Amino acid sequence: MSRAVLTPRVERTDPPAPPPVKPKRRRKLNRGYGFVIGALLPALVMHVVFVVSPYAQAFYLSLTDWNGVAGTANFVGLANFGRLAGDSLFLASIRNNLLLLLLMPAATIGIGLFLATMIQRGSRTGRGGVRGARFYRIVFFFPQLLSVAIVAVLWGFAYNPNNGLINGVLRAVGLGGLARSWLAEPGLALFAVMAVMIWSGVGFYLVLFSAAIDGVPKEIYEAALIDGANGWTTFWRITLPLLRDNVQVAFVYLGMAALDAFALVQIMTVGPGGPDGSTEVMGLSLYRTAFEYGKFGYASAMGVALFFGTLVFALIALRGSGGKDRTELA
Repeated sequence: MSRAVLTPRVERTDPPAPPPVKPKRRRKLNRGYGFVIGALLPALVMHVVFVVSPYAQAFYLSLTDWNGVAGTANFVGLANFGRLAGDSLFLASIRNNLLLLLLMPAATIGIGLFLATMIQRGSRTGRGGVRGARFYRIVFFFPQLLSVAIVAVLWGFAYNPNNGLINGVLRAVGLGGLARSWLAEPGLALFAVMAVMIWSGVGFYLVLFSAAIDGVPKEIYEAALIDGANGWTTFWRITLPLLRDNVQVAFVYLGMAALDAFALVQIMTVGPGGPDGSTEVMGLSLYRTAFEYGKFGYASAMGVALFFGTLVFALIALRGSGGKDRTELA
């Protein structure tokens, strides 16, 4: 008989767990945040110094009667804003800016949409589009390459009542009775300036709307064509709803331009504000009050009023289509 050999039982013990190691991803994220903050900090400082600080100074100066000489500002509270309510020239400038705001963006967007639709017509349904579409885009976009000052000077020559291009063409075709002093008649001066603003802006929005139409899926237009939709129905039910965001952005930018219009009025019109103040705009009133009359506090109040007017307009325009589905066709 063999004797069983007993072996001692050895209990196994696991090795101690290693100390927890911080994930590398967190360290990388921390380094990334530090890099972003370091890159943005100089831009933020410059924004505060060159943008926020001048705004704050303008708000303060609007509450004073400062004449531009250091140390002469006296705090007058809201007296400057009370004067604005009774300033007939400033009220006329508000009226002119509102007229520009009502007509200029709508006309520019309407013409830009029409031209973009005509240029793109057929290309979205596989029929080739308009011949020379690229050339038309370049021609209409050309005014964007010119500065506002050059545009104003060129159109000032064109509006010249004696030897200007417009009256010359009217006389050449036998319509000399329609020749006018376009920038010297109170009933025409503002509309003459508005026409230049529309002419100079249409090309940019033509290109913008053409690119947006190119982004619309071709199958949508093909389906509308199969269903028998004509050009107007296609534009109203497909193109315009899908371009809603682009039209909204265009309206905001054009509205801000309409609330400014300083450079064109200053260069083109006869005298400050045109005949009988018919082209007076808020920017021109502000400039003349500050640099001709030396009333910098009162001019700052005009600037603050213009700032809040532009801000209110932008908020209303941006809220106009808020909460609606942009992808849903009308």
